[in-house]
Amino acid sequence: MSNLDDSIGKILLELQKDDPETFTKLMKKAQEENPELFNDTDVENIEIEEYNKKVEEYNKSIDEE
Repeated sequence: MSNLDDSIGKILLELQKDDPETFTKLMKKAQEENPELFNDTDVENIEIEEYNKKVEEYNKSIDEE
């Protein structure tokens, strides 16, 4: 089962990078359907997500220049 988990994780990482809007929708739906999987989200993970969003915004601004 860990190979399947690894494959799903890789697919999700690619989706997050290539299509962040779809990734966000997918994760929200997963959280609604399986909230027990997301109960352990701690402050550090939230901070990392916020940092990643800022980095993405910065990278987009540089690409647009």
